[in-house]
Amino acid sequence: MMMNSSNLKVDRNFLLGAMWIFLGAILFSTKAIIVKLAYRHGIDSISLLALRMLFSLPFFVIIGLISRKKWTASDLKRKDYLVVLAAGILGYYAASFFDFLGLKYVTAGIERLVLYVYPTLVLLISAVFMKQRIRTIQIVALLMTYVGVAIAFLDKAAFAGSSNFWLGVGLVFLAALTYAVYIALGGKYIPRLGTLRYTVWTMTAACLFVLAHHYAHHRLQLFHFSPEIYSLSLLMAAFATVIPAFMISEGIRLVGSSNAAIIGSVGPISTIILAYFFLGEAFGYFQLIGTIVVIVGVLWLSLSKKREN
Repeated sequence: MMMNSSNLKVDRNFLLGAMWIFLGAILFSTKAIIVKLAYRHGIDSISLLALRMLFSLPFFVIIGLISRKKWTASDLKRKDYLVVLAAGILGYYAASFFDFLGLKYVTAGIERLVLYVYPTLVLLISAVFMKQRIRTIQIVALLMTYVGVAIAFLDKAAFAGSSNFWLGVGLVFLAALTYAVYIALGGKYIPRLGTLRYTVWTMTAACLFVLAHHYAHHRLQLFHFSPEIYSLSLLMAAFATVIPAFMISEGIRLVGSSNAAIIGSVGPISTIILAYFFLGEAFGYFQLIGTIVVIVGVLWLSLSKKREN
């Protein structure tokens, strides 16, 4: 009976973790929809990003203060603290900035598709800078992912009348690359700091850096927009930033990063569906087929990592 109870507890933890990641991935996928809706009210990228971070920052500060007593002593040196702060600036300032700019020129569905190749970039970064060997099955999965992106680009609906489509794709790819660096660094520092402390520190650093950027360019003039902008920004801060960030962190703790990547593959499909209903974005067969191929490639990559571990 004890064995059955233990197995039941493990299953419950796995199901709970899977639920957090599933819901978190769907909430994260709403970010592109909210950004597109906000652009209709005439706001620039850095101001929208600054509002997102301004509304998110109090949540992270409060959570950090509440949880600080539970943090264990850290063996980090001064250089390590700088690397962690730099990871936050790369992962949530640079990545978000490139992503927001890219969304001016590509559809929400294409944005999520290109952004979702970040696991393949994590693999390449780990191979080049951390000397991790890439297995044949991982190379096949990596190639499949980029073939899927190429298939999606065959779809006329993907271009959506944008004259700067490839500029948008390039910007979103830079967002994926900088986020991949954040994830790769997280693999080194999360075991030493814990997911909660790592998330609070990196997100707080990113929030402050975004606000400093806006101050340098616009002197933090953030309170002259229409009421719809503030409603959308608050919605994005709470439901597309803070809540899913901690949902996915807790989910990773319960099911592991490989399983998290597998369950999180709902993100691109969720974005396409939401964009269809809320933005009226069309998508064709090539885009749908390409999205499925990309998801299969990332799943294959995640499963190969899981077997290796």
